[in-house]
Amino acid sequence: MILKQIIEYFNSVAPFALQEDYDNAGIQVGEPDRNVRQATICLDVTEAVLEDALKTGSDLIISHHPLIFRGVKNITGSDMTGRILLRAIRENVAIVSVHTNLDNIPDGVNKVIAGRLGLKNTRILEPRRSGLKKLVTFCPPDHAEKLRGALFEAGAGHIGNYDSCSYNLQGTGSFRAGEGSHPYVGEIGNIHYEEETRIETVFPGHIRNTVLAALFRAHPYEEVAYDIYSLDNEFNQAGAGLTGTLDPEMDERDFMECLMKRFELKVIRHSPLLGRKIRKVALCGGSGAFLIRRAMNSGADVFITADVKYHEFFDAGNKMIIADIGHYESEQHTKALIYHLLKKKFPTFALRISEINTNAIHYYSHI
Repeated sequence: MILKQIIEYFNSVAPFALQEDYDNAGIQVGEPDRNVRQATICLDVTEAVLEDALKTGSDLIISHHPLIFRGVKNITGSDMTGRILLRAIRENVAIVSVHTNLDNIPDGVNKVIAGRLGLKNTRILEPRRSGLKKLVTFCPPDHAEKLRGALFEAGAGHIGNYDSCSYNLQGTGSFRAGEGSHPYVGEIGNIHYEEETRIETVFPGHIRNTVLAALFRAHPYEEVAYDIYSLDNEFNQAGAGLTGTLDPEMDERDFMECLMKRFELKVIRHSPLLGRKIRKVALCGGSGAFLIRRAMNSGADVFITADVKYHEFFDAGNKMIIADIGHYESEQHTKALIYHLLKKKFPTFALRISEINTNAIHYYSHI
């Protein structure tokens, strides 16, 4: 398997363009054109995970959390990241991370959490803004259907649960072909007027090149006239967190017990219980405290996340329960998600999930 094939596949299902600005998903170590034989999948790349990968014959590690997350000024082996980088390069082990790009898709990390809780009617909690573009182009009416089909096939025209969305308007275009041109209609040197269909459709910005390639392939004109506008609309096919509903609703203490069981928790840090039923659930795997207000505004009865600070628990007031189940605990099943995504696409590629527990947080209890 060529490493680049794996990267291209991840980019198709969880585009790296959807990762947060602070993130560093993608290749951490390795050349895209190199061949890899077996991958070990983990949540965090630690020295124990690297040792585990080497012992089992893996020359690729795929992690959720990036190994290189903060700026690296030197690689001397004086810290864990440096030691892993040096050894991985020495042992010819590639390292790839799929992080917030996998968090920010509808069927990503948060959908796995929702699935373990049996949530229905899931939706992105905080859809991305400014991720949508509008394409406007013009073509002869008898080519409009073919052109629209090509744009839709490339991924344009999705609005919520609808696809193949466009707006079409008939009008008249004009142009004059210059020397050296090969006009589809009209004559060189003469102004030509042509009945045309104006086609408008939307697409997510990260597939711009794919959409434009489809436009140029399907359009009959030698020079294609088109405009691309940036939109401020919410893009509900990508974003942070998720909401869903329980059917039937649950008593809040029963829900907490369900959380403990489904995620094998030793403890839940939470704001005061409110004596109400739990029906609508908001969640965000990993550090999701930035979504507390958004979760409340969504009408959620409980917000499940991790890394909540002391004062942030007060933000729930008496409107919602905040349940901090732990960073590792909330994302532990991401390993299985990565495994199943790759197995579906590359069924013969050797994959294994590391059994190393990389949780950096431990719990001491006095009995």
